[in-house]
Amino acid sequence: MKLLLDTHIFLWLITNDPQLSVKARLAIEDGNNDIFLSVVSIWEITIKYKLGKLPLPQSPEIYLPTQRQLHSIATLPLEEGCIQQLIQLPDLHRDPFDRMLISQALHHGLTLITDDHAIQNYPVPLL
Repeated sequence: MKLLLDTHIFLWLITNDPQLSVKARLAIEDGNNDIFLSVVSIWEITIKYKLGKLPLPQSPEIYLPTQRQLHSIATLPLEEGCIQQLIQLPDLHRDPFDRMLISQALHHGLTLITDDHAIQNYPVPLL
């Protein structure tokens, strides 16, 4: 299975947060699955860090790649086709970062791991 981590899922994973469900953790740790973190999530984390809303033990440009490698998570780039997918999405969720992750999941045929209930209203495979 090809899995795309929502930003909060990645943060819960790397901080060992108990909010991360056992089901999500097992799917992420399953060596048969390909795990992706979007550059959109890296952008979101960096913005929140810069605004002082998200403390990290190191600066994002050091911490995030280290954590991705530690957890065998590949980077998912943002492609024009994903942006074009946005026009087809209904306006059910206002968060632009989440809307882009939904678009990427749809465009690339990925299952999105999220705990965001607003995303459940979109036709994207979820875990």
